[in-house]
Amino acid sequence: MSDGWAEAEAMVAEAIGDQAEAWDHNGRLPVDTLRELGTKGILCAQAPQKYGGLGLSSLDNGELTARTGARCSSLRSVLTSQGMAAWTIQRLGTAKQRGAHLGALTSGSLAGVAFSEPAAGSDLAAMTTRITPDGSEVVLDGQKTWITVAAYADLLVVFGRLGDEAGAVLVPTDAPGVRIERVAEPLGCRAAGHADVWFDGVRLPRDAVLGGTALPLGLIATTALTYGRVSVAWGCVGILRSCLAAAARHAATRQQGGTPLAAHQLVRRHLAELSVAEQAATRLCEHASRCWDARTPDLVSAAVLAKHFAATNAAAGASTAVQVLASAGSRNGHPVARAYRDAKLMEIIEGSNEVSQLMLAEHALAVWS
Repeated sequence: MSDGWAEAEAMVAEAIGDQAEAWDHNGRLPVDTLRELGTKGILCAQAPQKYGGLGLSSLDNGELTARTGARCSSLRSVLTSQGMAAWTIQRLGTAKQRGAHLGALTSGSLAGVAFSEPAAGSDLAAMTTRITPDGSEVVLDGQKTWITVAAYADLLVVFGRLGDEAGAVLVPTDAPGVRIERVAEPLGCRAAGHADVWFDGVRLPRDAVLGGTALPLGLIATTALTYGRVSVAWGCVGILRSCLAAAARHAATRQQGGTPLAAHQLVRRHLAELSVAEQAATRLCEHASRCWDARTPDLVSAAVLAKHFAATNAAAGASTAVQVLASAGSRNGHPVARAYRDAKLMEIIEGSNEVSQLMLAEHALAVWS
């Protein structure tokens, strides 16, 4: 690994300090802090240096994401969202769009990616949001739900139907016809700025469409979702590390029956299972990131596998950590209590466990039958 992620991680650690519990309790991240991290290129650290990013590999950015997630899953969600937006612009945008918008995302602007709809989730084939050409403009109509960072965002990358195919359009959140309503008291990642968004006849210049034209649905889906899945998977590694550290510290010091909890075999089993989950999730994430960096053909399946395994085990591992800490870990704001809520959302976003299993089954049939 390079040293770039370590310097960025130190900045993140300093920015978070001991505030993660308060951020979670208040359901807010300080926007000034987000913008400061953005100007340092940390929120989309894989963006090339010529656009103001850190130019990190997926492997290095993954470790940065995991260490951020171990401290604060809400802030980690911002890294995922900003990174998805930057990658989508980099992959699908024109040279002019890349220069203008990637530079903005590394200069303090904040971005969200609007996939999910009330009746479609992240199934792009079922989207009803429409991007309609109208002369030199396009008109955007539709609704998106549970959009991470939307409550803070200056820009949204919105996916919708464009003719018979699909498109992605760049939408300033202050454009006329955009309405953003924060999700009240979400279960997890409470400070990540989740919001529902409505677009009512939003008029945008034609060059707001990424690439300037309709694009195949499959290309759009895999571009952003694959980045998101790798990032979420690394975030789940962070959750597992946080839970393992908290459970191990508690078990080593808490007395039960005159002996430390760690002396009891059933508790030791919990610690062993947490350790195995953290190590296995890390290895799968490393594999997915190496596939990303090498642009191998099995990147999509590797990302789904890493996300599914890491999310499933983060949810189970957080439950185990609460079990080990008992009442000590059941207080609102405690790291394992936050992890318990945050990890459950990871089993849903960027493709639910069930969707991931279907995709993995299809891959298994293609490879092994």
